[in-house]
Amino acid sequence: MLWVDKHRPIELSQLDYHDEVSDRLASLAKNPSSFPHLFFYGPSGAGKRTRISALLGALFGPSAHKLRLDQRTFQTPTKKTIELHMITSNHHVELSPGDAGINDRFVIQDVLKQLASTKNIRSSVANQQFDKENQEGNYRGGTGEAEIKVVVLNQVDRLSKQAQAALRRTMEKYAATCRLILCCDCPSKLISPLRSRCLGVRISAPTIDQITTVLQKVAKKEGIQLPDALAVNIANESNRNLRKALLMLEAAKVQAAGRALSDQQDIPATDWELYIKQLARDICLDQSPQKLLAAREKLYELLVNCIPPTTIMKRLVQELLPKLPDEDLKVECIEWAAFYEHRIAQGSKEIFHLEAFVAKFMAIYKKSILNMWG
Repeated sequence: MLWVDKHRPIELSQLDYHDEVSDRLASLAKNPSSFPHLFFYGPSGAGKRTRISALLGALFGPSAHKLRLDQRTFQTPTKKTIELHMITSNHHVELSPGDAGINDRFVIQDVLKQLASTKNIRSSVANQQFDKENQEGNYRGGTGEAEIKVVVLNQVDRLSKQAQAALRRTMEKYAATCRLILCCDCPSKLISPLRSRCLGVRISAPTIDQITTVLQKVAKKEGIQLPDALAVNIANESNRNLRKALLMLEAAKVQAAGRALSDQQDIPATDWELYIKQLARDICLDQSPQKLLAAREKLYELLVNCIPPTTIMKRLVQELLPKLPDEDLKVECIEWAAFYEHRIAQGSKEIFHLEAFVAKFMAIYKKSILNMWG
C-alpha cells in the first residue's frame, strides 16, 4: 500500500492542518437532522476527500469506513447502457458521474432515486448508544440520529449543464432522506443555483511548513530518518500538493535503495512531468503542422492518464517560459495561457483549448526567432 493511503487520517481529530475547518465539520456531524448539503472545493492535494471521509466517520461511525467497490449498470431512455464504478458503504455512495460523459444526468437521477427510496440504518454501536440515552432521558442528538444517506459526487466541475440542472431539482426532491457532498477543484464551473443550495467548505493548499511536518510524521512512522533540508525541498517541489509530496518521499526512499536519505539526494520527477518537458522541447524544436499533430497526441495521452488539463497547462507554461528570449514574449505567453485556461474552465472539450495554446505559442516562438535572425 502506498504511504499516501496507508497514513491517511480517518478521524477529524487526526487531521494535521486547517483545525478550524475540522472543528466546523465536527459540529455539523453532531446534529445530523440539520446536516446540510456540502460543497468542498480547493486545489488538488489539499485534503478534500480525506476530510469528507473523516466527516462520514464522524457522522455514521466506524461502519462508514467499511467500503466496497461496486460496478453499476445504468440504462438511458435511448436504451444505451452505461457502466460506472462506485465506492459504497451502508451509509453512503461515492462516484464520479462525469465519467459517464453526456449521459451524466441519467446517472445522477438514477442513483439518487434508488438511494433515497429507503432510510438509513443506524450502525449497531450508534443504535445501542441511541437506545441507552433515550431510555435514560439524556438523548441530545448525535450519530444515533443519523438516518440520512449521503451521496458523494467527485469532480462535479466536469458535469454538463444539463446534469447540474437535474442535480438541483433532484436534491430538492429527496432532501428529506438524502444529503449531497459535492467535491471539485474549480468551483466556477458549477451553476449558481447549485452552489447556493450547498454550504461551501474551502480547503486551501497546506503551507510548506505544514507539509514538512506531515512528511516528518510519516517518516517517523515508517522508521526512516528524514533530513530537514530534504523535507523542505520535497515540500517546495510538490507545489503545496500534499499527496504529491508523500509520493515523492516514498519515491526518494525507494531510490535510496536501503541507504539513509541525505540532504543532497535528488528528488525523482514523475513520469507525466518528464512527458510534458519532452513536449515543450519538441514544440521549440520545430513549429510545423506535423509537430502540432504530434503535440495533440501527447496531450491526449496526458488527459487519458487522468492528468487535469489545468495542471497540464500550468506545467507546460513553466517549461516553455525559460525558452523565450524576451520578457515581453514571456508576458504575452502568460496572457494567452490565462486566456485558454479560462476557456478550459468554461468549455467541455479540454483538448481543443490545450492544442490552441500550443499553436499560439508556436506562432509566437517562430515569430521571435525570425525577428532575431531577420
